[in-house]
Amino acid sequence: MQSTFTDEIGAIDQAIADRVGQQKHRVWFKNSTRLTIADTYLKVGVPNHFIGSWIENHFLDDISLAVRSVTGSDKKIAFAIEPDLAGRQKRPQLDSQADLVQRAHNKTTRSRMKPGTYQRRQTLLKMSLDSFVVGPRNQLAYNAAMSVVGEEKSPFNPLFFHGGYGIGKTHLLQGICNEVAKTRPQAKWLYVSAEDFVNQYVLALKTRKLDAFRRRFRQMDLLAIDDIHFLASKKAMQEEFLHTFNTIDLAGKQVVLVSDAHPKMIGKLCERLVNRFVSGMVVKIEAPDFKTRCRICAQRAMAMKKQIPDTVIAYIAENMNSNVRELEGALLKLIAFAALTKEKITPAMARRVLAEHISRTDPIVHTSDIESAVTTFFGVTTADIHSSRRDRTTSTARSFSMFLARRYTKMSYPEIGRVIGGKNHATVILACRKVKDLVERNAEVKWIGPNGNRIARAKDIMDQLISSLS
Repeated sequence: MQSTFTDEIGAIDQAIADRVGQQKHRVWFKNSTRLTIADTYLKVGVPNHFIGSWIENHFLDDISLAVRSVTGSDKKIAFAIEPDLAGRQKRPQLDSQADLVQRAHNKTTRSRMKPGTYQRRQTLLKMSLDSFVVGPRNQLAYNAAMSVVGEEKSPFNPLFFHGGYGIGKTHLLQGICNEVAKTRPQAKWLYVSAEDFVNQYVLALKTRKLDAFRRRFRQMDLLAIDDIHFLASKKAMQEEFLHTFNTIDLAGKQVVLVSDAHPKMIGKLCERLVNRFVSGMVVKIEAPDFKTRCRICAQRAMAMKKQIPDTVIAYIAENMNSNVRELEGALLKLIAFAALTKEKITPAMARRVLAEHISRTDPIVHTSDIESAVTTFFGVTTADIHSSRRDRTTSTARSFSMFLARRYTKMSYPEIGRVIGGKNHATVILACRKVKDLVERNAEVKWIGPNGNRIARAKDIMDQLISSLS
């Protein structure tokens, strides 16, 4: 049976390569993913949240079609972070990923959400408010979402959700769109990522259809944009979005935005846009508490049509305390193991199967959280940090990431190097020493900001980054 599963995984991988092309497969899949099949699910293991998000946003349809062509049936695609995959990535591959991200806003990409067409009928997105598990740490965000859905005239504009990776921001955003589609079927609404907004704007410029682009976005009753921090450092796009926002706001319509960081923590974002963002309602979504994590696990298990003992759910929830995707990854791994071995799921089996998974995800602060805070502050991308680029801004951001990873996680220097772009341990040691020296001397740190060179004291930078992580 194991051989059969291995052959099937190999066939799926080849089918993905045939669909996306050998070059994209080599850059994004070859050393960056691990595929596992479990009943009605295909688990895609990735080294970090950046790779997972990129593959999910750009290749989800291709993966789904590849699975269907090999297995003859549709399977749900789930992404899970597996840090050991970081060591498999080669530097040329990381550089290629960084270059592709750098050029992404200059070309159009096929979006699985088919952006650019507003919905008048119930063409619902993946996630709904009904399936959103509410707890003490996301209650305010959920209430804000419900208030937006219930009012045709915006109660506050914009509604801005921010927080770490995998805690439900996109879930709420899509849920708002779905609820508006159901309760107000005549309302025009549009859900896109900030990257899609940029790509469509560039395409409109090239094809001389800017008026059509502006009508499409500015006549919405609800405009929902994910990953708005993508506009950082893109001055022309920030100006265009500011005018789009002002037009919708003056019409009394609603804008809902999602970001990894608070507006004031997004590097290279113009002051006018920051002021507009904070003039509405800014809500931080925290990682779920223990009881909420238990309810999430129970709900996901029910969706997978699996009976998981309460003791096992409690064990997973107790040890996976960072984000929902880690919970789902652990649950999926457990179900996959049980399906392959025909073994009953018990607490003892869960401890044995998830031992390595838990040891890898034990720290309260994760490298994905650190990279999110650092990249938004300095205005770079995760791909930049993972690449071999050595300009001042990228090098500074990379050094702060390594220092914070050493401080807040249990990872060794070699492990940090593998996770942050496959760097060797000596590079990590030197980066940590450099940042430690800067903080001890409270030296001036220089980097390229939205309006040119920026200077700040090392302690002030560190305080802001730590505040973001906390």
